[in-house]
Amino acid sequence: MSRTLRALILVLLVGSCGGGQSSAPRNLDNACSLLRERPQYLKAFRKVERKWGVPMHVMMATIHQESKFVADARTPFRYVAGVIPMGRQSSAYGYSQALDATWDEYRADQNRRSAKRNRINDATDFMGWYMNQTRDRNGVSLSDARNQYLAYHEGHTGFRKQTYNRKSWLVGVAGKVDARSQMYRAQLAGCRLR
Repeated sequence: MSRTLRALILVLLVGSCGGGQSSAPRNLDNACSLLRERPQYLKAFRKVERKWGVPMHVMMATIHQESKFVADARTPFRYVAGVIPMGRQSSAYGYSQALDATWDEYRADQNRRSAKRNRINDATDFMGWYMNQTRDRNGVSLSDARNQYLAYHEGHTGFRKQTYNRKSWLVGVAGKVDARSQMYRAQLAGCRLR
């Protein structure tokens, strides 16, 4: 076997071993099924619920909207003339789709330098931190999935200025997040989870 072929096989083998689960769970419309498939999610959500007071169903609906539970989700590329890639639409990344600057602010504020956006424990802790700031700065209840999502998308200042009112599509998305949150809440009430 040639050295090049051996090197290629080694690279493919190593590449297939690492990285963890970056694909979405199978059934995103059933909270119980989702959490049974990924018990580490349940542990992360419960931890954030205890630490930050954010209901599990609100976090789950927000993550569903932001990344569809894909650990390494990124925004699409922008193209010039439809063919020349010009970088991504934003720096949003991971489960929470946190932007670079906001993620850095969270890591500094919470002294969590090693936190990663593609780890469910870190992404949910970030959401708890951010949603608590939304409550403190803008008076939005932690269980108000619609307005928490609007503030999450627009930022605290944008939410305060009601910039979402100029974006009918975003108001519609926030309504869907709220409906999914209520659906997840009802499902979780009937789950038998450990």
